[in-house]
Order: sequence, then structure tokens, then C-alpha cells
Amino acid sequence: MNNNIQQRTAHQQGNLARRIVPCLDVKDGRTVKGVNFVSLQDAGDPVELAWQYSRQGADELVFLDITATHERRKTMVDLVKAVARQINIPFTIGGGINELADAEVLLNAGADKISINSAAARNPGLIDELAAAFGKQFVVVAIDTRLVEGKNLVHLNGGRIATAQQTEQWIKEVESRGAGEILLTSMDHDGTKNGFDTSLLKRINESLSIPLIASGGAGNMQHFADVFNIAEVDAALAASVFHYGEILIPELKEELRKQGVQVRS
Repeated sequence: MNNNIQQRTAHQQGNLARRIVPCLDVKDGRTVKGVNFVSLQDAGDPVELAWQYSRQGADELVFLDITATHERRKTMVDLVKAVARQINIPFTIGGGINELADAEVLLNAGADKISINSAAARNPGLIDELAAAFGKQFVVVAIDTRLVEGKNLVHLNGGRIATAQQTEQWIKEVESRGAGEILLTSMDHDGTKNGFDTSLLKRINESLSIPLIASGGAGNMQHFADVFNIAEVDAALAASVFHYGEILIPELKEELRKQGVQVRS
């Protein structure tokens, strides 16, 4: 068994309980959701939704200011503070983080972890800096991937800009630079409710020794069971199925237990 597989096996054994993670994609102070990253629709007040998810038993919450990078501005700190006051679960915040000072502001506003995406791709050294300053467990690198002419390519600025960077190569670099977790969103599956990209997630997860969060495509409870049982990811993230009450977290966890997935109570 090579060292990477040994690390991965030890990681899985030490963290058997899989995590359910609602995501608040926020634009202009409101939670929004689209399909394949476009046609955004209003999905509610992020503060109210955060409170509901914390009460329902979500394991973590992710808050993404989805237009901060594209609009070249910082994350909405006051809104982050308002959300943080409503929850008692780990809180990851992303959007518009370009330097250590941005991360420090969000940490002081209530973040337990920060998520970087476009900034990391443009300046990979930022991953090293954040990990050194705050610890690996603080750093989540989010990656938006889309299949282009048979290759999974990294996309930036909320999926608006395609790069020539192959997703799996970028993930290896991200891990080597000190990321504590990877949040991988399949743009092809996002918002379709046709299921996660389990084959891609499984292939990537087998090469990682840090946690992988699956994102993009959740439409029913079986999709969660599949991504945990087939791809063996550490966490599954979803948005609209939670925002619109199509899946309730306590019922999802009960179904996952029935299918042999260990989840937190």
C-alpha cells in the first residue's frame, strides 16, 4: 500500500461519520440558486435559512458570496456576522478572498473555515500563506469543474471563465500546498437534480488524503446515499433541495442510516 492510500485509509477510519452541508449561494444579500451556474432564482433570506439548517441538524454550513470575485469586491461582512449569530455549527465562508487580511476579517466575523477558488487558481501561493498563517484545517479550496472536449477543466469567477488547467492536476497541487479540504462542484451536474458526478468524485477521492466535499446535482435522498457509498466522499453539499424543503435534513440522515451510511446525530 503506497503512502497516499495509507493516509487516505487512516483519514477515512478516523472520520467515518459523513457530513451533510447546506450551501447558501448569496447575491445582493439574498440566497439564490440556478442551473449550471446560470438563471439564478431567489431562494430566501440567508439568515433565516442558516437558522433553520442549524436547528435541523446540518453538520456544517457554507456561505458563498458568488459575485464578489466577479464584481471585484469583498465578501459582505455584516451579513456574514448576522448568519454566524444564528448557528452553532462549523461555518465556511467564501467569495472575494484575495489575501490574508481578507481571511482574517472573515475569521473575526464568525468563520471557522474560509473557501478560496478563483484567487487560489490565480495565485496558488495564497494557499500556502493561508495554511501557514491559520492552519490547514482553516483552508478549503473550492473548485468548479466542467467537462470540455473530454477534459475536466477548472473554471473561475463563478464558472464564468474557463481555464486550460485540468481539474485533477490542480487538485493535486492544491493538496500539496496545504489545503485542508477540497470542495468540488461539477458545473455539468449543478442544479440539474440528476445526481452527483459520482464517477469523477470517486476517481479524485481515491487520490486524496484530505477530505473531499461533493457538490452539484443533488435531487433526492438516494443521490446522497450513492455519493457516500460509491464515491466515499467525506461530505455532500446541496442547496435548492434544502432551500425549498424538498429534502429535510433529519429525514435524509435517517434514510442514510438505513442504507449503511454513518452520519452524525
